[in-house]
Amino acid sequence: MVARQALHPNGPTLSRLVWGPWRALDAPETRTPQGLLRMIETCLDLGITSFDHADIYGHYAIEALFGEALALAPALKSRIEIVTKCGIALISPARPGHRVKHYDSSAAHIRASVERSLANLGVERVDVLLLHRPDPLLDADEVAATMEALVAEGKIGHVGVSNYTVEQMRLLAARLSIPLVTNQIELSVLQTEALTSGVLDHLQAQRMAPMIWSPLGGGRLFSSPPQGAFAQTLAALADRYGLSGPGPLAVAWLLRLPSKPVPVLGTTSAARLADLAAADGVRMELQDWFALLEAATGRAVP
Repeated sequence: MVARQALHPNGPTLSRLVWGPWRALDAPETRTPQGLLRMIETCLDLGITSFDHADIYGHYAIEALFGEALALAPALKSRIEIVTKCGIALISPARPGHRVKHYDSSAAHIRASVERSLANLGVERVDVLLLHRPDPLLDADEVAATMEALVAEGKIGHVGVSNYTVEQMRLLAARLSIPLVTNQIELSVLQTEALTSGVLDHLQAQRMAPMIWSPLGGGRLFSSPPQGAFAQTLAALADRYGLSGPGPLAVAWLLRLPSKPVPVLGTTSAARLADLAAADGVRMELQDWFALLEAATGRAVP
């Protein structure tokens, strides 16, 4: 069973691995409420109790599909944690008033997004609300007041951000009377910028566990299989740790980080999800961690 992880000392506890249904409509296994319910039940059987959403996923359709799945088994609502995001405005038939893709962190947009997410998901509260992307027009006082009000009203449990730099986190945190509990960032063996950008150091200093999107490099570990020394290292280490392949090994590599990251898995295959969940039982040895970093980047650390 997947372990559990506190995002922050004053924040929520999630499963150490989270499932994200953003591609649910693309797969026959999950594009119906019945199929998606089966996937939710598979997650729970593995100890994955936390689910990562955003209002825009599936061109604004995934939250409603997830809500329809939960409506088939309402008792499951008490067994799960829901994270959702807002702030991106897509050009979409579902939003005919959007002339250009943009960000909107206004109080009106945040509140409307939360109300719509609650209705679509069929829940009274989401556990964590994240601002999806940094907005150059963000008014920190307005955003902080809105998020605090939504927490006070019981519509969201906690607040966080996604894709924020250290300074962007500091700005919003300075105006909030409640803590930011996470920053959902991109990180994988194929995308290692966060290791040196200072974001992980700041999160560890603030005792905020990062959530990780694209932990398998956006699926590139499978769609564009590594070659040469990288492939050999992946295979050797997967065998050493008794893992089924490069996917769970890449997740185990992330879980070794001291900032205690919470990877978000997007596979729509129940079998692959079970393979990935096995990574939670692995603690990668220090030199193996650096060997995989070296193989992935093509260079030794300085």
